[in-house]
Amino acid sequence: MQIKDQDFRLVAASQKLGWLTRILAEMETDFASKRLKGVTIDRPVFVTGLARSGTTIILTLLSKADDVATHKYRDFPFLQTPMLWNWFQDKFSKPAAPTERAHGDRIEVSGESPEAYEEPVWSAYLDWLHDPSRVHTLEAGFSHAEFEEAFQLHLRKILAIRDGRRYVSKGNYNVTRIGYLAKLFPDAHFVVPVREPLSHVHSLVQQHRRFSAFSDRDPRVPVYLAAAGHYEFGPQRVAVQVKDEEVGKVAEAWNAGEDYRGYARLWAHIYSYVDLVQRTSPEIEERLRIVRYEDLCHDPRKTVAELCRAAQLEDSSGAIAEMVGSVSAPKDPTASIDDKDREAVIEETAEIAQRFGYSPCSKPTSGP
Repeated sequence: MQIKDQDFRLVAASQKLGWLTRILAEMETDFASKRLKGVTIDRPVFVTGLARSGTTIILTLLSKADDVATHKYRDFPFLQTPMLWNWFQDKFSKPAAPTERAHGDRIEVSGESPEAYEEPVWSAYLDWLHDPSRVHTLEAGFSHAEFEEAFQLHLRKILAIRDGRRYVSKGNYNVTRIGYLAKLFPDAHFVVPVREPLSHVHSLVQQHRRFSAFSDRDPRVPVYLAAAGHYEFGPQRVAVQVKDEEVGKVAEAWNAGEDYRGYARLWAHIYSYVDLVQRTSPEIEERLRIVRYEDLCHDPRKTVAELCRAAQLEDSSGAIAEMVGSVSAPKDPTASIDDKDREAVIEETAEIAQRFGYSPCSKPTSGP
């Protein structure tokens, strides 16, 4: 991962603005009031789940649907004032050719590619969301009037900038906020990818090591990632914590040098929560679509078509159908996992994994 000096200076400038960003956001809202007046949030789609589960490819595919607006790489780092920052870039920046993203996972991106940039907006108002001593779950009973007004305005701005009608986002941390988001947007749809735990945990560990190596070479990397709202891997990683009794359990394994066990616990905590939402919240369950990563890779055309129907998205241009043919499974690297780590993953995840069709031997019970 190479951070350009200019890009980091922009990140540093956005961070130094602090509370002034809210004032600038309010000024932007006032200035664009006529343009925003007719913009409404219609059936937003929140793609959310643990990193490395397929959230990026699903966001990329859904971004091609009719009338969809998403965040893009170009929205960073001045996320609080997206209309002003996009106007500035339209005037003064030059488009760059797509390059493979830092994850090294075959996905090429440019400033126009869809990306997950909701998190800094959440953190601007709820600064404890990545506190390692706290539970991070937000249920329907939670409320924060100032954030809710700002968040809905932000979504309307993204719709206005992109001339869209349907907002689609990728936000890994939204997985423990489904109840709250369902309250804020009663017509919202939720897409939760899930992946076979052994390959999933292995991918998370490899990415953590990759971004830790980047950070060893350039200490600006974790600062940059945190500013973008990414705490999944690297020195700045913080586990999502669902219940009081789970606080510190993932970090405990990580601190003991057991990266596989730690990420396996995180997998179990996150997907146990998703399973609970499915079983106990029928009003949400009917708007929540589970997408198995293996099904997406094995039969992407069918899986994405079903997903679009569930989320009430149209593909009249055929853009999704054209792109879906490029979806394929990565090479299976799990043979390189040693027995101790393999056993740790199975031990931590086996019970909940079966709820999603995965057996303790780490093979799907149906599908590919």
